[in-house]
Amino acid sequence: MCGRFVITSPPAALRDMFGYEELPNFPPRHNIAPTQPVPVIMLDNGARHFRLLRWGLVPAWVKDPRNFTLLINARAETVRDKPAFKNALKRRRCLVPADGYYEWQSVDGRKRPYFIHRRDGAPMGFAALAETWAGPNGEEVDTVAIVTAAASADLATLHDRVPVTITPADFTLWLDCNAHDVDEVMTLLRGPEKGTFIWYEVSTRVNSAANDDAQLLLPITDEERAAEEAQRKPAKKPAARKPAAPPQDDGQGSLF
Repeated sequence: MCGRFVITSPPAALRDMFGYEELPNFPPRHNIAPTQPVPVIMLDNGARHFRLLRWGLVPAWVKDPRNFTLLINARAETVRDKPAFKNALKRRRCLVPADGYYEWQSVDGRKRPYFIHRRDGAPMGFAALAETWAGPNGEEVDTVAIVTAAASADLATLHDRVPVTITPADFTLWLDCNAHDVDEVMTLLRGPEKGTFIWYEVSTRVNSAANDDAQLLLPITDEERAAEEAQRKPAKKPAARKPAAPPQDDGQGSLF
């Protein structure tokens, strides 16, 4: 799956890569979480555009989003059949730029976070689907979900799902919903080839979405890991008090 990701490339570099018309000047993000606004590239009237959409898709047919679980990911294997995604797959395919993402692995009963990125360090485009929810009072919310697929053998050691990445050569194929139908794009919805990505363990500070700084991307040191483990260890229980020896019978008798 993909539950946190990172955008650190300069805006100009991403604009060159994705070819959108706007000139957004957004800061680097080191811990993007669901419900937050995320950059999205969409095709409109034959041109690519930069948009900000809320991460967590809400289908148009939902009556009250407060009673609906946000869909941050869409499984590639079922995306064309699920009511929440099938219309977006036909008409509103988009890309989410990223420089990497986080995944958690259980180690000795505790989840440890890892930062995953391309081996060559290049940014990438996650396959994504957009949907606009319109409320009864005229309000509108533009939302997005990231498509995931089965992981390659190496990445599967961390998690069995990975975000689908679209290569620049296939950007047009994925984005142009008028020229390319669902059958044509389904072959793109697969995990990366083995060896494309590398990863390393990072601090559990990334667990909190409130933390968003470059230090999150640094490999964790042995000293930092030991300090984190020490903080997680439960406090020692106080030693049990030995029961007092029963008083000696002085021959007077007692009710207690």
